[in-house]
Amino acid sequence: MTIEIKSYYERHIFFCTNQRTNGTASCADGIANEAFEHCKKQVKAAGLNGQGQIRVNKAGCLDRCAGGPVAVVYPDAVWYTFVDNEDIDEIVEKHLKNGEVVERLCLPDNVGR
Repeated sequence: MTIEIKSYYERHIFFCTNQRTNGTASCADGIANEAFEHCKKQVKAAGLNGQGQIRVNKAGCLDRCAGGPVAVVYPDAVWYTFVDNEDIDEIVEKHLKNGEVVERLCLPDNVGR
């Protein structure tokens, strides 16, 4: 018997919105929360949200602080860094909508905490 496993969402993007209280840099120091809200609005406006499509979520620390702010798209396991809402628009249009990785925004593999 073969069981077909289908993901509830085609793609799922998580934005680190962690805010550290000890003075250490964190993603929420920048535009992480604004970017999350912008992405959520863009996905909804494009009619891409919901089952079988795209889900936009906040996350706690994703442990890649040195590259922050960061977001990760699953199931593709593509990590992004961004500086403004135009970067988010490009991620939505190219990756979330069309499955094309935005290479210029990819977080290098060696960037961690």
